[in-house]
Amino acid sequence: MDEVRKATERFRDVNVALSEGYLRDPTDACDTAEMMGRPAELGAMGIHFFRPDLLGITAPPNPRVDGVGTHTDFRNPAILIYEPQADGSLQLVAVENLVFRKAWHAAGNRELPKFHGVAYDSMADDPATAVDEAHGFEPHYDRHVWIYRENPNGVFAPYNPSVTCQHHRGGSHRHAQR
Repeated sequence: MDEVRKATERFRDVNVALSEGYLRDPTDACDTAEMMGRPAELGAMGIHFFRPDLLGITAPPNPRVDGVGTHTDFRNPAILIYEPQADGSLQLVAVENLVFRKAWHAAGNRELPKFHGVAYDSMADDPATAVDEAHGFEPHYDRHVWIYRENPNGVFAPYNPSVTCQHHRGGSHRHAQR
């Protein structure tokens, strides 16, 4: 974890992330557990900034984001997660990697990707529910690593009760409803 923190420390400044090719989620959403139909006490994720090249994005939402990404190096994460602050600034709270399920298996992988021995979470939309469990993406595997904000749920949990979206000034609560 120290190696990941050292390699990503520069991204505490969101302008550095932008200068290195990270893009703010186009919906400008601040993700919470509640908007995904989960208990509110699980907390939030925050606002996602991503590198399309590391995700291997091949198609914009039509209807879902798709890609060929199999990038798993947390020293150079595909996704950075920021918490909006009262003064309008953004504070880096976590890093994340996401690999598209089809691409992962097409590359010959038989097991789920892992980080520090912990398998990534599997995400796929269930059309029978009102929420989009895959956040607008094709089926994928992802792993959050809370190295910039302690998480009572665990360093690899998807949501963090120590993160809030209360100061989010724009966007939406993306993909909460279809």
